[in-house]
Amino acid sequence: MFHVKQRELVRERRLETSGRCDTEVNPSTLSDDSENRPDWTPIGEEAERAARVLHPEEYSFPRPRRRRVVTVANQKGGVGKTTSAVNLAAGLALHGLRVLVIDLDPQGNASTALTVDHRSGTPSVYELLIGEVALADAVVASHQSPNLLCVPATIDLAGSEIELVSMASREARLKEALTNEALDEVDVDYVFIDCPPSLGLLTVNALVAAHEVLIPIQCEYYALEGLGQLLSNIELVQSHLNPQLEISTIVLTMYDGRTKLADQVADEVRQHFGEIVLRTVIPRSVKVSEAPGYGQTVLAYDPGSRGSMSYVDAARELAERGAGVAA
Repeated sequence: MFHVKQRELVRERRLETSGRCDTEVNPSTLSDDSENRPDWTPIGEEAERAARVLHPEEYSFPRPRRRRVVTVANQKGGVGKTTSAVNLAAGLALHGLRVLVIDLDPQGNASTALTVDHRSGTPSVYELLIGEVALADAVVASHQSPNLLCVPATIDLAGSEIELVSMASREARLKEALTNEALDEVDVDYVFIDCPPSLGLLTVNALVAAHEVLIPIQCEYYALEGLGQLLSNIELVQSHLNPQLEISTIVLTMYDGRTKLADQVADEVRQHFGEIVLRTVIPRSVKVSEAPGYGQTVLAYDPGSRGSMSYVDAARELAERGAGVAA
């Protein structure tokens, strides 16, 4: 009886302090079945979570059944889009997978977080879009992991949408650059495309080039604002430009367990979108907010923080889904 009560207390504590959102207080909502093991203890589980971050070489993630090209999109700013793209990528890379991040946002925040040079004149996604360079010539390895690659964004990308308007196949320029042969040459398991916070031609290129869409949703009042327009645009792309595109993943970000509102938003998103919502929730975290200021992912900046462990949990869940492993 004590052990059962202890587990309930741990679940309640997670709602307040961890990166998990267990809205039904049910073991099936957790990212694994560790609590069903006879040797399970709450301290042991937290130690295992920390070990996956601090000693990633000992915890490899499964490879996907096929290469996954994932566009990370949400036209609403400040929802953790770029933060989720780079930290999920870092989480996968640190656990043995080869990951490429394509920075399609003219602000270049993903390039900064991955410690990649993106000064004007650097081979970048702009040259890739207009056909001046091949993918392999624009790829740069991040100093944070040899498995973590990036095609940076420079200031030249800011005016690219105007140039693309007059080009042939303007919606498919990125897709034409990301051929199977080009991706085989850089040898990656995952491609994450970080979109600008808009629904312009750059975002359309990202949707046409991808197999999947990952949508970060902030656990706050205005979280669903504009989401309908994004879903409509995705449907248009599916109908006319990329019938294979699917919304595969939604990740809840900036979760604050101290507020009822966060739970209400999480409940509403889960009820509407079902199983595509990751069980792992990213908490509101000072360390996650600080990391970009130091030009790092949170996994490099503070690997033992709650935010870092939550992104590793989310990356593992993403990898298990991609490999067909029951999460």
